[in-house]
Amino acid sequence: MAEVRLQEGETLENALRRFKRKVQTEDIIKEVKKHSFYLKPGERKRVKQALARKRNRKKSRRDPE
Repeated sequence: MAEVRLQEGETLENALRRFKRKVQTEDIIKEVKKHSFYLKPGERKRVKQALARKRNRKKSRRDPE
């Protein structure tokens, strides 16, 4: 659970920015989306493989070696 305490003299916008950054680094949004609906094991495997293919394509585009 991400928690940010308002520091003395800190604006609410800055605290909100720190909170958003903390949530993003802890992958909380990704976990919520992952648990928002059920995927059958076969579907989960297909999604995982599709993401791996996408990562590899992106990596090969960036590093033409």
